[in-house]
Amino acid sequence: MTGSPRSTGPPHDARADPGYAPLAAENRWLRERFARRHLQDLAAGALSAQLRLPPSEAAQYLDALAQATGLSVEDVAADIVNAAAGDTVLPPDGLPADPHPGSDGSIAARPAESRRARRTAAAAETADTVRDAARTLLEEGLAPLGADSLWLWRRADLDCLRLAGYAGVGAAEAAAWQWIPPAAPAPFRAVLDEDTPVWLETGAPGGEPLPGPTARAARALLPLRRRDRTVGLALVGWPEPTVLDASVRRALTGLMEVAGTVLDTVDPAPVSVPVLVDVLDSLARPAMLLDLRDAKSTHGSPGAPVVRHLNEEAAAALGGASVAAEASLTHAFPLVHADLTRMARRALGTGRTQRAARLPAAAGPGEPAPLIDVRVLPAGGEHVLLMWHTVSDTGLAAARAVARLQSVAPFQDSLTGGDTVWSREAYAIFGVDPGEAPVPLAELRERVRPDDRKALAELLANLTERQTGGQTFLRVALPDGTVRHVRVAAEPLIADGTVTGFAGVYQDVSDSRRTEAALTATFDHLTALHDQAELRHQMALQLQQAIVPEVPGIQEMPGNLVVAARYRPAAEEYRVGGDWYDVLALPSGKILVAVGDIAGHGIDSVTGMVALRNAQRALAFTGHSPRRLMEWLNDVTLRTGGGTTATAVCALYDPEDGGMLWSSAGHLPMLLIRDGRVKLLEPPQDVLLGAVPSYVYHEQRIGLRPGDTLLLYTDGLIERRHDGLDEGVSRLAAEAERLAGHAPDTLVDELLRRAAGDTDDDTSLVAVRVRGRPPDG
Repeated sequence: MTGSPRSTGPPHDARADPGYAPLAAENRWLRERFARRHLQDLAAGALSAQLRLPPSEAAQYLDALAQATGLSVEDVAADIVNAAAGDTVLPPDGLPADPHPGSDGSIAARPAESRRARRTAAAAETADTVRDAARTLLEEGLAPLGADSLWLWRRADLDCLRLAGYAGVGAAEAAAWQWIPPAAPAPFRAVLDEDTPVWLETGAPGGEPLPGPTARAARALLPLRRRDRTVGLALVGWPEPTVLDASVRRALTGLMEVAGTVLDTVDPAPVSVPVLVDVLDSLARPAMLLDLRDAKSTHGSPGAPVVRHLNEEAAAALGGASVAAEASLTHAFPLVHADLTRMARRALGTGRTQRAARLPAAAGPGEPAPLIDVRVLPAGGEHVLLMWHTVSDTGLAAARAVARLQSVAPFQDSLTGGDTVWSREAYAIFGVDPGEAPVPLAELRERVRPDDRKALAELLANLTERQTGGQTFLRVALPDGTVRHVRVAAEPLIADGTVTGFAGVYQDVSDSRRTEAALTATFDHLTALHDQAELRHQMALQLQQAIVPEVPGIQEMPGNLVVAARYRPAAEEYRVGGDWYDVLALPSGKILVAVGDIAGHGIDSVTGMVALRNAQRALAFTGHSPRRLMEWLNDVTLRTGGGTTATAVCALYDPEDGGMLWSSAGHLPMLLIRDGRVKLLEPPQDVLLGAVPSYVYHEQRIGLRPGDTLLLYTDGLIERRHDGLDEGVSRLAAEAERLAGHAPDTLVDELLRRAAGDTDDDTSLVAVRVRGRPPDG
């Protein structure tokens, strides 16, 4: 194992401060340490092979060389790897002929450029993605040579070239050169066919199109090799015609040897909206492109969006970090990712820009600087743009304050030595001559009534300590003795987490009595409307209770049947629903058992329920089967329901043979409790009532034994906002099995008490039990 780098740990502030920026700083430190470690491992390997030393001794020898020469371990390692690669030759003992700095042939006297190139190569070899490697090669190796762009293509099937990484170019231009077919421009073909570089100091001959800013800009095309095989092609670009002398060509050739080894690293998918990426890169404020399509779900709820791209300003705001492709928004903003995710999903759902004055809404001690003036814009498909400021914009802050009020007078206070600025209207509100100096908000205390000074102090505390906006009412004494009622709304101006001033508005509300009168009249009108709605609700509730009354205890039915039925109304008064149940002895001796649920809520649903329940009762006296009853009930729904639909279960129990015929119109499965176990009676796959004319329903038969219990119910018993109905049915089955030994009335009461439904819907529940002891197993 090689010697440790000089630094033994990440920067202290990276460990101490919260937020993403310190984590990014630590991540950069770890990456730099990994690159140094990689270079030292290469050097130790070279020393081990040359001097025939074990790896551990080679690492110690590397440290000894650094101490003997007075150079850093990284510089010595770079020289050794360069020598092993053939740039220079070291003596057999691994030490230079003259170890003193500045001597001819010493390590210290070797060109700094060769060391920088070797360190660049090591950093590129440890990059996570081809694009990161390309960025490292450009910024640390090629930019000093005057180059401004780098393209790396990987050789693909059918001798095509596929862009694997790039740096210094826009996403739209990269998308245009994503694929290069076999019939490529002549310089590409020359490199691939002859396996030699092509140097174009004044652009492509004949003006052939190539990536780059202009036709005459210099370019260098080099083959990318790995294990003596050409695996790709690199293009290095300059902004203008450039002489590429021998030293430049040697440097490029050496760096591109490294590029050939990184083509197998992670290749991030190309951005599907490259134009948006280029727009983000041109903005002067932090911005990100987010993708909600691949947001992973966590515990049944949608996950955070994925960061597809961030511009340089966003990277700087996050501590100079480059958020990796496919990184979750949670990693970039651990404190406010939930708020940003909600804004992103709302922007996609509504198609409208979502705004927040600041995130988090209030500052706490020791927390990182907030995001100011946050905007989330829908950007087509499943993409959104996230933009924010790190320093408050005075105009935007004032606009937010003005938005709180009408007919206002803007003002601005400075806490850093600047002046207080009033609008013309502010002077009039406070009765101050325009030639006099405006009064800062904090100095209004002597002008307001004594019992209003606490409200002023609370507003100032919100602005300076909590860093949140607010508003209050003050009674201000004018110089002539009159009193004005003034509403104040203000927002803090924040720079790097510190309040530097306020921007806000004053409003004279002394004449608000007319407004209060209008509001009183409006309130009376709304009260009347509320009373009418309440009366309508009470009528619906009374009608429902009259048709489907709550029946305590149990009902004795012919044929040794015991029935317990319960109805629970909706939790919210305005959600009176259309659930019903019915248990009826028929002249034929059979017993009708039914449960149904009309779609919707309110008096229309209740009247629809009444119609269907009464129709079913009347039709049951015909003696026909449940299948035929359901078909007639479907016709009734289509002709009288006004477009409504319903689910229902209709069953006929025959005491003579203990058989039960039943049919279902899209309703939930019945539960059969037998011998302490619960079985789901899966219904036929038939449609809802009122959905399809002349539909032919199916029916099934089940034999009931003494001791069997059948449960019929509606969805209000099991439905949860964030779960499917299948999960709700499973929970109900488990509860019913635990309560299997109870009497029917206790069974339904306990199931209602333990009901897992949370949609505030009404609920019907019927338990039908056949008297007698179950047969011995």
